[in-house]
Amino acid sequence: MAVRDIPLALYIHIPWCVKKCPYCDFNSHELPIDMQVSMYDEYVDALLLDATMQQSFTQGREIGSIFIGGGTPSLLPIVQYQRLFSGLRHIFGFADDIEVTMEANPGTLEHAPFAQYLDVGINRLSIGVQSFAADKLTTLGRIHNPAQAISAIYAARAAGFERINVDLMHGLPQQTMSEALDDIQMAHDAGATHISWYQLTIEPNTVFYRSQPILPDEDSLANIEQAGQALLQQLGYHNYEVSAWVGAADKPCRHNVNYWQFGDYLAIGAGAHGKVTIGNQLSKADEKIWKPLEDGEVLENEYLTEAGIYRFSKSRLPRDYILKDDISTEYLLKNAKDCQDAEHVDIHQNAPKMIGWQKVASEELISEFMLNVLRLHGGVNWSLFEARTGLSYGEIEVQVDKLVAQGLLIDSTERLQPTILGQRYLNQILRAFL
Repeated sequence: MAVRDIPLALYIHIPWCVKKCPYCDFNSHELPIDMQVSMYDEYVDALLLDATMQQSFTQGREIGSIFIGGGTPSLLPIVQYQRLFSGLRHIFGFADDIEVTMEANPGTLEHAPFAQYLDVGINRLSIGVQSFAADKLTTLGRIHNPAQAISAIYAARAAGFERINVDLMHGLPQQTMSEALDDIQMAHDAGATHISWYQLTIEPNTVFYRSQPILPDEDSLANIEQAGQALLQQLGYHNYEVSAWVGAADKPCRHNVNYWQFGDYLAIGAGAHGKVTIGNQLSKADEKIWKPLEDGEVLENEYLTEAGIYRFSKSRLPRDYILKDDISTEYLLKNAKDCQDAEHVDIHQNAPKMIGWQKVASEELISEFMLNVLRLHGGVNWSLFEARTGLSYGEIEVQVDKLVAQGLLIDSTERLQPTILGQRYLNQILRAFL
């Protein structure tokens, strides 16, 4: 595989929330009552060292997009974002047109003036509104009210943000079609350039799972979905992915499209998950340090033993992720960057730990590739399958022919794309590749 041709993104996880929502199964943790400002310092220190440890994974590539998720990323003070991005620009090369998205909570007391985020380099916001109905926000456990949600979108626009996604849920407890459509209309009227419109699902390990609310029945859900899609189209939004709608003045989220096109992404932060393609033939290093990649140099570290596609994750609990060593982070970062004085400190042992490092098997690559790319209604070029997995088309030809015959995939030698029917029965397509 030509690794340098595979786009590379970076995910940053900020794990804290003011309050855990009853539907949320993400790795988020309520702010400790005794939260100290020093914890933010320690967390950003850990993020920067984590990034340094992954520097060699770039293999000469620039970062094309960054997504800051959570939790509630807007809880991290702006001074910490300034320090974080200053450090990241030292560690990685950023593309000139890099897209940097931050999730933001509409609670007006939680974020810095939006212009300060622009100054740092954040150029796209994803505002977690979920609903503009006060009773629905209460049911969802959100800490903002409808006025704050509208105000946040207006404030972001006034500050100069040209790309604003608004997250909306439908299929909420006791939600009517009129309420669901009002949410879409209000997001549009407030200035959303992109809308993520997805159905509430009840996930394990959530409050809603233990005490399930009464949701609209299947017929009502189907009617809400059809009417919502019609309204979004009427308002000028294009549905390029299952739940993603982009307005005429915006463009699809590059970071998410990279996921769906099976690109690579580094990941820093508590509980963060990453995927990286290694094209070099690798061997274990004598020392436990991840070296920056020089021209013609083979990547060497204790994890990488051969070329392939790898997935990894980080410790979920913030206290386990944050460094606890007495050695200064500045010293660790310098030595990780320059690979000097290795005998004096084991940098790797002080880095946030990889807890899920695993090479993806060939049979899993097929199902994971399909799971991602078939979410895109426009599909992808067939050449992407071999370019991103290293596998040949012949390994899936039989399944593809059957799906084409069933009317679920378009009959094309150029594009892998679901038909309109295939979009409705996506799970049936995916089962063919398991």
